[in-house]
Amino acid sequence: MHSREEKMAAFGRLLDVLDTLREKCPWDKKQTNESLRPNTIEETFELADALMKNDVTNICKELGDVLLHICFYARIAEEKQQFDAADVCNQLVDKLIFRHPHVYHPSQIGEYDPKPLPYIPEQAQDASNEMSNAKTSQEVIENWEQIKLKEKDGNKSVLSGVPDALPSLIKAYRIQDKARNVGFDWEDAGDVWAKVREELAELEEEMKKGDREASQAELGDFLFSVINAGRLYHLNPDTALEQTNQKFISRFNYIEQHSIKMGKSLKDMSIQEMDKLWEEAKKLENK
Repeated sequence: MHSREEKMAAFGRLLDVLDTLREKCPWDKKQTNESLRPNTIEETFELADALMKNDVTNICKELGDVLLHICFYARIAEEKQQFDAADVCNQLVDKLIFRHPHVYHPSQIGEYDPKPLPYIPEQAQDASNEMSNAKTSQEVIENWEQIKLKEKDGNKSVLSGVPDALPSLIKAYRIQDKARNVGFDWEDAGDVWAKVREELAELEEEMKKGDREASQAELGDFLFSVINAGRLYHLNPDTALEQTNQKFISRFNYIEQHSIKMGKSLKDMSIQEMDKLWEEAKKLENK
C-alpha cells in the first residue's frame, strides 16, 4: 500500500491533469454541472454494481470515475469563484468532527490538525454531553439524527435528510431507519409479521375487487411493510432484491442458451420445458 505522501501526491496529480484537460480538451472545457449529472448517475450505478459483485478491480476503477466527477464539480465551482476542492474537503472534515463528539471535542472543528479525545484545549469550555459517551455502533447511530438537526444548514426535520430522488425501495428503507433512530420503531421485531400479513390481506382484497387505484395503494403499503420486516432483521432490501435479479437473469440465460442448442425459439417452448431447464439451473447454483 502507498504512504500518506504518495496518496497526497496522487491526488495532486489528479487535480493537475484535470486542470489541464479543462483548459485544453474541447470536451472537458464545455462540461457543466447539468451536462455531467447524467454521467455521474451512471458512474455511481456502475460503482454500485461492482460493489454488489465484490469485483475489486472494477471497484477501484469505478471509485476513480466517481472521484473524477467530484473533482470536476469542484473545478467548475472554482472557476465561478464559488468554492474549490479544499472547501469540499474542509467542510466534510468539520462535519465529521461535529458528528462524532465521542471521538473529537467540538473545539477541533476548523483546526488544521484536529486531535481526538481525550484532548481538550485548556481554553475550551467543557462541552461534554451524553452524546460524547457513545461506546457502541448503535449508540453512534442513535445520536446521528439528533446531531444533524443541530448542524448549521442541517436537516430541518428527521426525514428531510432523505433525498427526494432516491429510488423508492432505498427511500423506504432510509425513511424507516431514520424514524428508528429517534425511537419510532417496533419494540419486538416479531410483531412486524402481523402487519405484513394484514397488508397482504388488504392487497388481495382490493385486487379481487379489480380496483386498480386502491390495489396500487395497498401494494405500496405491503411492500413498505416487507421492507420494514427486512430492516428489523438487519437485511438490506435493495441488496436482497438485486441478488434475486441476478439469480433470475442467470437462470433465464440458462434457459435461453439451451433453447438455442435445441434449435427452438423461446416462444416455441412449452412452459413445462422451460420449468425443467429452470430447475436444472437452480441445481447448478447449489453445486
